Amino acid sequence: RQVSTQSTGSFHSTMSSTFLFTSECVSEGHPDKICDQVSDAVLDACLKEDPASKVACETATKTGMIMVLGEITTKAHLDYQTIIRRVVKRIGFDDSSKGFDYKTCNVLVAIEQQSPDIAQGVHVGRDDDNLGAGDQGHMFGYATNETEELMPLTHVLATRLCERLSVVRNDKTLAWLRPDAKTQVTVEYEKTGGHLKPKRVHTVVISTQHDETVTNEEIRAQLLEKVIKHSIPAQYLDANTVYHLNPSGRFVIGGPQGDAGVTGRKIIIDTYGGWGAHGGGAFSGKDPSKVDRSAAYAARWVAKSLVAAGLAERALVQVSYSIGVAKPLSVFVDSYGTGKVSDEKLLEIIHKNFDLRPGVLRRDLKLARPIYEKTAYFGHFGRNDPDFTWEQPKTLTV
Repeated sequence: RQVSTQSTGSFHSTMSSTFLFTSECVSEGHPDKICDQVSDAVLDACLKEDPASKVACETATKTGMIMVLGEITTKAHLDYQTIIRRVVKRIGFDDSSKGFDYKTCNVLVAIEQQSPDIAQGVHVGRDDDNLGAGDQGHMFGYATNETEELMPLTHVLATRLCERLSVVRNDKTLAWLRPDAKTQVTVEYEKTGGHLKPKRVHTVVISTQHDETVTNEEIRAQLLEKVIKHSIPAQYLDANTVYHLNPSGRFVIGGPQGDAGVTGRKIIIDTYGGWGAHGGGAFSGKDPSKVDRSAAYAARWVAKSLVAAGLAERALVQVSYSIGVAKPLSVFVDSYGTGKVSDEKLLEIIHKNFDLRPGVLRRDLKLARPIYEKTAYFGHFGRNDPDFTWEQPKTLTV
């Protein structure tokens, strides 16, 4: 639908149109998210004892089994059994009736040291500010003023639903819930030029693992009352909102028993729910020398700082790197036509205010701390947590 704001019917920059956009989220007990959390728990254990640890830890899981594999160089002494079982217990897989049990699952470890070829090219013999990027790649950051978090509403609402599912499962408000779940929210937006205004929630999807005793009718009624209405502001819900609540009809078998899990397969959920762009590199299990993580956090920091300063309503920032080279190869910004100044001027402001070398980012954003396990569920961005330093907008010199 397109509506001209001109009385003559001609279409200019003030033309408005509506469209639907969808984002999803998954809970802590989703098999891929289990793997992300385990990988980041291993990273945290390394950084807690040795902040200079070099970590690239992947995780895979299937029925009754979790395997960690990758390359780690650290002075820390790791008890993989304890680390991994603690994560699975926190998530809620504590009994075989749920399809997975932290007490009895098999833990496999295939960890080697970082390649010396990488080490000599990235950090050996270099001062902290001039550490080379751990690999090549391009990373994106995005921000939008449509929510207080400066995040897309679709992503915020899908995430809130998963957070609420976790709350009512853990406090036994809905005792029949089990850890594995997925949510999805479709929002109708009005677009005028580059400006976006969320109008209403069009569709809500929730699929959650449950025990064998609860009926589909109970599931649907309680998800609406105890989860959706607590998570989505009433202003966005109306008589035409569509609800698909456990639409498959049965979801008893979940977690790793239902599907295999692997680290790094939920990169859109981890970021902006499909908005902006993504360079393809996952976050979890990677220390801050890996620009897949640190530069993506920095790009969010830059984009959020621009929007928070009122310089643009929306901003997309890209940075790119070469392995072994400290300075970014390129920096790009797109304000989608919403900038108070030109994109060229925004780029000047970025260069004036941000040093995007990996070693400097590690220092400025305090990325050598053991803070990463909690980033691995409910998103890396838009979080109100002082440890998420990249969420604290920088005061810009314009």
